[in-house]
Amino acid sequence: MRILHASTVEQVEAAAGLYDGPPVRLATDAFLADPGHHLLVALDDEGRTVGFISGVEMTHPDKGTEMFLYELAVARDARHQGIGLALTCSLADLARSKGCYGMWVGVDTDNGAAHATYRAAGGSKPEPCDLITWTF
Repeated sequence: MRILHASTVEQVEAAAGLYDGPPVRLATDAFLADPGHHLLVALDDEGRTVGFISGVEMTHPDKGTEMFLYELAVARDARHQGIGLALTCSLADLARSKGCYGMWVGVDTDNGAAHATYRAAGGSKPEPCDLITWTF
């Protein structure tokens, strides 16, 4: 397996089966054009995209820049092989190299696989919190 930083529409589209829906070309172009948006993809030995992780650099005037782990997905037939862990560690390494002071992710309370992956990658759950969302 190898992990690469996706930089082309073709690399984004190669992970299409792992997203919640098909990639939208305008959104893909905007994502790739923003240097603070990151998509890392995992390729198996045959070159098939078997996982991805996306991150967004977020900066606040009194805190500096942190990495928001937006989404992680691994193909069903490629799970339990350390791909999610490798992707998470790769995003954390990228965040450090970009000068981020930390990284964070929101996780559903019943998503045991995500909790295990993120803890194995060095993450911790500091305290319970509520996630408030807006849908437009």
